[in-house]
Amino acid sequence: MTSTVELLKIKFNQALVAAFGEDFATIDPMVVASTNPKFGDYQCNLAMSLTKPLKSNPRAIATQIIDNLIIDEICETPEIAGPGFINLRLKTDYLQIQLQKMLGDERLNIPKVNPNQKMIVDFSSPNIAKEMHVGHLRSTIIGDSIARVLEFQGHEVLRLNHVGDWGTQFGMLITYLKEVYPDALTTANALDLGDLVEFYRQAKVRFDQDETFKETSRQEVVRLQAGAEDSRRAWQLLCEQSRREFQLIYDDLGIKLTERGESFYNQFLPQIVEELDKIGLLVENQGAKCVFLEGFTNKEGEPLPLIVQKTDGGYNYATTDLAALRHRIETEKATRIIYVTDAGQTNHFMQFWQVAKRAGWIPENVELVHVAFGIVKGEDGKKLKTRSGETVRLRELLDEAVNYAKKDLETRIKAEGRTETQEFIDHVAEIVGLSAVKYADLSQNRTSDYIFSFDKMLSLQGNTAPYMLYAYVRIQGISRKGNIDWQKLETDIQLVLEADEEVVLAKHLLQLQDILEEVAKDLLPNRLCQYLFELSQKFNQFYEQCDVVKAREPQRTSRLSLCDLTAKTLKLGLSLLGISVLERM
Repeated sequence: MTSTVELLKIKFNQALVAAFGEDFATIDPMVVASTNPKFGDYQCNLAMSLTKPLKSNPRAIATQIIDNLIIDEICETPEIAGPGFINLRLKTDYLQIQLQKMLGDERLNIPKVNPNQKMIVDFSSPNIAKEMHVGHLRSTIIGDSIARVLEFQGHEVLRLNHVGDWGTQFGMLITYLKEVYPDALTTANALDLGDLVEFYRQAKVRFDQDETFKETSRQEVVRLQAGAEDSRRAWQLLCEQSRREFQLIYDDLGIKLTERGESFYNQFLPQIVEELDKIGLLVENQGAKCVFLEGFTNKEGEPLPLIVQKTDGGYNYATTDLAALRHRIETEKATRIIYVTDAGQTNHFMQFWQVAKRAGWIPENVELVHVAFGIVKGEDGKKLKTRSGETVRLRELLDEAVNYAKKDLETRIKAEGRTETQEFIDHVAEIVGLSAVKYADLSQNRTSDYIFSFDKMLSLQGNTAPYMLYAYVRIQGISRKGNIDWQKLETDIQLVLEADEEVVLAKHLLQLQDILEEVAKDLLPNRLCQYLFELSQKFNQFYEQCDVVKAREPQRTSRLSLCDLTAKTLKLGLSLLGISVLERM
């Protein structure tokens, strides 16, 4: 179906043409869901934006628009408020028809986009031979949620993991690997290095303290880049070990990715330099090949160079990113490329995108987006670290979340006098713990920093995953207690919306499609979180004020259908955040 907002926009455009002529046919009316019930359900500020071109009073313009606005089947008579706002209230009949359509469709009557786009979401991107830490948390969770929303809409999404699997650090790691595991290169299976962080740390100590080791490491980089068999085997062992560790976390979080690391683009780097040179963008500066950027200066106020080939012939991250961008446009045929990284990399993207644009490598139909996010802070307001001042490992953080959820669950079970199996406790604790971490992150505006607090994220009250999961569980409890089969209920439903709480809940359920379109456009998952939180609140208010199971027909079936639709909406919305629901908690 066409969403309510889009339908209203179409109607306003028709009214504009009827009132003022074809010149106004291309104007995009701003129609938004109202946050204040007294203003109606939707509001349009179109009249104010037309004051100058029409040289008229906005209220007079609003009156002309309303006189030509044909929305009798959708809304009550529009009202003009303030300087010229047009307020709209949905008719109950329209609500009932739309909700019945949602109930009978597994996608809740939300159609797939047509035409769709080929999109790439670049997220997570840990470094080989280093464990994933809390810094990777936001990229992984935000990127996955964005990909899920775009996939649900029907876009063709390639989820890329641009891992750091190439570079000078591998000379150090390969040298140390050969030194401490001399037999590793002749074994058939991936090497079990144990603690990768400790392995990297020990290699770095050797590199910093031993000049012979340092020189050997530099030579290993050259041998690796030249394709020496033993060096490449050692590199592969390190990559395989890291992948196994990464995959354990991805499996826990339900993350699907296609790895295409820096090494994949290594073969294209000489061509990038050659073409930039042919175009005339390359300048040699102190032996390095650079592109001087427009709008970026160094401390002395001089134009800032972007180095694409170093003095020793090596390449920088920017060169690899240029090669990756070209491959994604020319080979993958992507028309929207989304990079999910911390806000500190904003300048890097602006710089290499500028080079790509000046080189003519970005067609007009290709959109590049940097989905920037802030840092995770501890409850002391500082960057989240361990007590010893080290970066928090993601594995430890997730395990702690599950353990925290398990203790809380066991306390509640005991207080309620329940008896549950260990299998049930372990399953619920894992879902709740991991969901709490995800939701706490996604519910924040990603551009802001946020404070990581187990107490807040695992609370059964407030805008948290447990609160949302409990709302879903509550509805399933209605089914169990009333011996209700939701599937049988869905056939031949006639919704009857009479109580205020029913109407408020119904109107909110109808906004899901508009919310998903906003998230897909602006790439802000917190909007979906806020929608689900408000849905849970409105459902709880409805359930507390309106008899459901004990109501008389046709209200009983109608209200049960509202419960069913709320549960389906919660389940779908949470799944797009990467969160699984529970039947019991």
